[in-house]
Amino acid sequence: MSQLSDFQIHINGQQTFFVNEEILSTYSGRLKKIIKQERRRNQIKNSGIEIDDFPGGPDGFELISRFCYNNGRITTTVSNVSLLHCCAVYLGMTEKLSTCNLLQQTQVFLDGLFEWSWKDILVCLKSCGSFCNYADSSGLLDKLICALLAKIAQNSDISSFIAASSSTSSSPETASGFRPSSSYKNTPESIKPSSSSRAWWFDDVAILPPKIIEKLFQSLGAYGADNNSLILTRFLLHYLKVSAQRKANYNHTSSAAVNSKCEFGGLADTAVHGIIFVGRKTFSCRALFWVLRIVSGFGLSKEYRLGLERLIGGMLDEATLDDLLVSGHDRGVYDVNLVIRLIRVFVKSEGVSVQKLKIAGRLIDKYLGEISPDQNLKISKFLGVAESLPDSARDCFDGAYRAIDIYLESHPSLSFEERSRLCRCLNYEKLSLGACKELAKNPKIPPRVAMQALMSQQSKITPPTPRPKQQCVNYEMIVYKGDADDEESLAEEGKMEETLNLQRMQWRVVELEKLCRQMKGQMSRMVKHNHVLATPTHARPLPRLC
Repeated sequence: MSQLSDFQIHINGQQTFFVNEEILSTYSGRLKKIIKQERRRNQIKNSGIEIDDFPGGPDGFELISRFCYNNGRITTTVSNVSLLHCCAVYLGMTEKLSTCNLLQQTQVFLDGLFEWSWKDILVCLKSCGSFCNYADSSGLLDKLICALLAKIAQNSDISSFIAASSSTSSSPETASGFRPSSSYKNTPESIKPSSSSRAWWFDDVAILPPKIIEKLFQSLGAYGADNNSLILTRFLLHYLKVSAQRKANYNHTSSAAVNSKCEFGGLADTAVHGIIFVGRKTFSCRALFWVLRIVSGFGLSKEYRLGLERLIGGMLDEATLDDLLVSGHDRGVYDVNLVIRLIRVFVKSEGVSVQKLKIAGRLIDKYLGEISPDQNLKISKFLGVAESLPDSARDCFDGAYRAIDIYLESHPSLSFEERSRLCRCLNYEKLSLGACKELAKNPKIPPRVAMQALMSQQSKITPPTPRPKQQCVNYEMIVYKGDADDEESLAEEGKMEETLNLQRMQWRVVELEKLCRQMKGQMSRMVKHNHVLATPTHARPLPRLC
């Protein structure tokens, strides 16, 4: 047994194989050269070598060992032919060393590639995932992708596959199925176009690794900024959606998440470029928010993210509250910074009418009410959303006040200055009378803010002052005489009376606040006094307060 295993080979730092030097050197020119160099360097009979970049790792070397120990024979299948081929190229297993060389056997097997079934091509392509670079450098990946595209073209309208579609569907999930060609009658049932809204090949191709999908788009000349095809864009969105669901089913470490972003980043950019190319005529506002949620987890570049946000921001008046509730990436529950950026884009967009601004204003007030309970929402972020819209976007500020009230209720530890600062986004003149009264009674609102709100509501809250009977008579006489100067003086007197009434009401509010504080202090002292002095036998009830 020692004669058969006289040499050690460490593969990719993962596993050590004890092999016979002569047997492996018979079929591999590279191994023969490496082993000979190692013998000369160490001059030790029992030595070993390390190979750190072997295709497929230990699995690939195990297949090679079986081939060598089996006198140059191994069962070749669609699932292992790619790995065997790459290993044969890597180790130089050519006909120069043996007539039963592995490279020739795999090439013969691959010659029938275009006669394979659709399923066999997918299985072979998927097996290249762990050694994609070797498959690409050897030219094998190009052959497999070419066979894949040939199958799609054979059972589809190739013009709709490569060229940009003229479809105007607004859903990100929809995509026109391919029109069968004349050879469709001979197509197996498993690959016939279905009645689904997606193209028939979407789900099948979605099982391939991201590097192979990237190579597929490069082969079509539709990668990155070259993607002008709607059908390919829809496939990428479907692929990223499936990949996101697949990621959610596994627990990923931070390093795995970084690697995932690196692998999918180029595909995410390609998808977004295709969306920007077709514009808002093809994708609705809701569909664009769906796209944003999908691609955000795949390392989308800053350039394409800004382009997608500009597209969404220009359609903000078509959004719903659910669209805006995008999960936050920091400590916050929602991505408030995103909404602030979208509002700014919308306000700066050309041709935004006042009507659209008001629609957006009502939407943003609902959004403020939804995010207000978030304990990690800072006042600056709240104000950033509320103040991003111009004053003309709101006919009424009742919605903004409701959101402030919810925020104050959810953040009871705010200081007096912070509560005053929070209320600066309100236009008191655009508050309804009912909201203004509620604000004035709200104990969480600073008194100065309540005073300003009441003053701004002067014409709404000041009741008409009845005039004395004699004054009314005199007024009628003056009108009868038609004296213009007297009429002006009476109008001035009316304004003065209204001002005096408003001042009396303001002072009354202040006096009531003082009285309320005094009553609370008296009650607390009485309760403490009774707890200390009262006994069970001489207990006296507290006086009833009216």
